[in-house]
Amino acid sequence: MTVYFIGAGPGDPDLMTIKAVKTMARCPVILYAGSLIPTQVIDSVRESAEAIYDTAEMNLDETTAVIEKAAKEGKDVARLQCGDPALYGAIGEQIRRIEALGIDYEVIPGVSAVAASAAMLKKELTLSGVSQTVIMTRYEGKTPFPERERLPALAQSGATLAIHLGITRIHKIVEELIPHYGEDCPIAVCYRTSWPDQDYVVGTLADIVAKVRLKKFTRTCLILVGKVLDTEDFADSYLYDKGQAHIFRKIHKSKK
Repeated sequence: MTVYFIGAGPGDPDLMTIKAVKTMARCPVILYAGSLIPTQVIDSVRESAEAIYDTAEMNLDETTAVIEKAAKEGKDVARLQCGDPALYGAIGEQIRRIEALGIDYEVIPGVSAVAASAAMLKKELTLSGVSQTVIMTRYEGKTPFPERERLPALAQSGATLAIHLGITRIHKIVEELIPHYGEDCPIAVCYRTSWPDQDYVVGTLADIVAKVRLKKFTRTCLILVGKVLDTEDFADSYLYDKGQAHIFRKIHKSKK
């Protein structure tokens, strides 16, 4: 018996990996959070699965009890996690519980909201001479943050920022970023990326709060910040530069 922590992707069932779909299909017990994962993701296993649990209203003790029962019955469990399990997936505490119970498990990665949102915006988050670093973080709320990871400290890098779980504090985020990025810095707020009702708004740090309020976004948003979102002033990378040789490509000198 094995518990599979499966990255269900950002919402669109077609963005699940082949391995994720195949693994879910052979598990008789399915756990997923209906508040974070659209029901379309589990449509393909509704008839084949023996039991499907929406964990949105369940606590850790309750989900662990379901897994423990399945283990005693020798039934594999698919524990679906939105996006990629390694990013704000809360699998750490789940793994700690099942390890204590001696239950085997495997983690299957998934497409993150960051990747899906960049694709929706048709943007590259790393551009030569603009930003070579993406910082994924969340805004401080109930979860305590060490000082070195608070937003003003991270903003000093000037890197592209991907801020999760911060839409209700968008005004505070803007206040803390303007001193480091400037009021004209591009920002995008992506709502329920890849869900049927996905939406987004783009602007600058100077006007994004008003734009978000007009959209009435209050939850399930990813905030992307950085010059990469709105610039044509970047150099071509060395990746395909004909003047740069690497192990797979030699420089072809012109014949005289």
